Amino acid sequence: MNPRARVLLLNAALGPLDYRVDPGQDVAPGSIVLAPLGPRQLAGVVWEPEHMPSDAEVGDNRLRPLAGVYDLPPLKASLRRLIEWTATYYLAPPAAVLRMALASASALDGGRTVIEYRPTGMVPPRQTPQRTQALERIADRQGLVRELATIADVSDAVIRGLVKAGAIEPVEVRVDDPYPIPDPDHAAPDLSPAQALAARRLTEAVDARDFAPILLDGVTGSGKTEVYFEAVAQAIRGGRQTLVLLPEIALTEPFLKRFAERFGVAPVAWHSDLRQSQRRRAWRAIASGEAAVTVGARSALFLPYRDLGLIVIDEAHESSFKQEDGVMYHARDVAVMRGRFEEIPVILASATPAIETRQQVALGRYEEVKLPARFGGATMPDIAAIDMTQDRPDRGRWLAPALVTALGETFERGEQSLLFLNRRGYAPLTLCRHCGHRFQCPNCTAWMVEHRLTARLACHHCGHVMPPPRACPECKEEDSLVACGPGVERIADEVAALFPAARTAIVTSDTLWSPAKTAEFVGRMEAGDIDVVIGTQLVTKGYHFPNLTLVGVVDADLGLSGGDLRAAERSFQQIAQVAGRAGRGAKPGRVLVQTHEPGAPVIQALVSGDADSFYAAETEARRSANAPPFGRFAAIIVSSENLDEAVATARSIGRAAPQVEGMHVYGPAPAPLAMLRGRHRQRLLVHARRALDVQDVIRGWLGELDWPRGARVAVDVDPYSFL
Repeated sequence: MNPRARVLLLNAALGPLDYRVDPGQDVAPGSIVLAPLGPRQLAGVVWEPEHMPSDAEVGDNRLRPLAGVYDLPPLKASLRRLIEWTATYYLAPPAAVLRMALASASALDGGRTVIEYRPTGMVPPRQTPQRTQALERIADRQGLVRELATIADVSDAVIRGLVKAGAIEPVEVRVDDPYPIPDPDHAAPDLSPAQALAARRLTEAVDARDFAPILLDGVTGSGKTEVYFEAVAQAIRGGRQTLVLLPEIALTEPFLKRFAERFGVAPVAWHSDLRQSQRRRAWRAIASGEAAVTVGARSALFLPYRDLGLIVIDEAHESSFKQEDGVMYHARDVAVMRGRFEEIPVILASATPAIETRQQVALGRYEEVKLPARFGGATMPDIAAIDMTQDRPDRGRWLAPALVTALGETFERGEQSLLFLNRRGYAPLTLCRHCGHRFQCPNCTAWMVEHRLTARLACHHCGHVMPPPRACPECKEEDSLVACGPGVERIADEVAALFPAARTAIVTSDTLWSPAKTAEFVGRMEAGDIDVVIGTQLVTKGYHFPNLTLVGVVDADLGLSGGDLRAAERSFQQIAQVAGRAGRGAKPGRVLVQTHEPGAPVIQALVSGDADSFYAAETEARRSANAPPFGRFAAIIVSSENLDEAVATARSIGRAAPQVEGMHVYGPAPAPLAMLRGRHRQRLLVHARRALDVQDVIRGWLGELDWPRGARVAVDVDPYSFL
């Protein structure tokens, strides 16, 4: 036995450290261990020295012994290789990536029970504003004292006071109860010939037990989920695990219900809304192999599956698969790499595949399986553009007369409508009509957004909130504040004024902030308790409402501004996805798109249904500009609480930029969001040819520089956000 072990600790500031292995300790690469670091003890994973070189070699006589070895399955070599690849590609500390694999600290300990707390329904005899807020926000949720305090945005003491008063009670929770096993033959679907052919190819890929990236390209309503469920069923029959990645937590609850209808039981869920005890139970079931199918957000990708046999990425085109802070990885691309290391198939399901994915198909690296028609005889909706320069809304209104007429007709028929506007709140800007003062976030270069439902002004970047003042803070004039532009709340008010009898629902991340809230909304829609939905991008995907026959896009031009590389593609995907909510049952669907630019290529492609020509033109434009996927981008973001420090650091990085053939460095310049969460921000953009190892260049470039302690330097490889 080797008397020393190289350990990667859960401390991103450190590299790997060597420790002594005492007799009787069973340690091998992948073992999860407890190691001393100064006066503390940290969890870590034993690594092969050849894969994780150390900067400092220490003699055996100076090594500290490992404090212990956890009784857990070791991390597989395939997962260790994925962690290394992710850290190298995205220029992240390996320990920061490892932390996503060991994502539940409490799961490292053995089986036990924990005490959680839940409301009793009793109102305490002494009620305070904080206690009232806590009980309202907790509602019927359950968790540890700290978790409930976070949900309620109060101190732990408030929760403990409610426990003493009897308004919240303790409950013992077993954290290692086994999960039921899904039945692959519980409710086998009646597939169409096209679906059956596609399902056969996917099940063959599962049986082959080899790396195979497959694009499942099907129009909205074509039954992609039912098709890839057959591949999931085949993996279950083979005794192997499946991971299904979803882009939004709000989609989790409807998906769990749909999965349970097909397989008899719900899958294991993994997302940020889980309680600590739920995360612990799920992590241990995944590591032991007990969890047959896991459905989760992008972080589920790094969990230590014992025998992974299939990965599915649903809505694979979604930009929310890109992590924008911490380790800035793209879950779609990392999932494909995990499939390669695990030697398993990876299914990318989408009605509007990303240009990057389409290019991989064109190069022959990905296989394509197509579903060109909707299931069960349903037809694609008719899409028409409303020219807002010709069909103007009434003064103070935002819905064109043609859309208002269509809403009325749909309501009269007892059918449901959806109005899409990707802008939360009531209005994006509040100003003083007397002096022109605009309400801006004190921490960010962003306007405060009015939310009338909660009577507050909020920054959507840092979360800063404030009550709307009666008087302008600049000129002190009272009742002079005016809302500019529409958000979903303002559109909801307009619908209520036009159709007082219509039952409306606002669907945004403010209203569907948990899977339970999403399930409640889906239940109301299916029961016919909602006539008109007004929502943001949260309603563009994953939902199937057969009685929803009209979709109105309130502002199709909104996503085309800002100079984003993917603006046109993202607008096409978003509008095509929301249009796909219409006419999914026996009743035909209709989509009306309000725009000031009916001749824009995006609008023309949507109306004509000629997606291929749109994508061909977009792809050629990217090729001409040497933009991804034909070239490479990396952003270097410098931030500091001190503006001069941020500017000086960014300039020193810019001056030190290496001269490399096929690489250009632009900037530094203030970021479009020049201040975020109280930190001033400068950006440099690296543009390189595809074949250049730009990560190696940046690693050497930044590795030779020093900057002030108050400055932070982050690198975003393959950026999706240019803010």
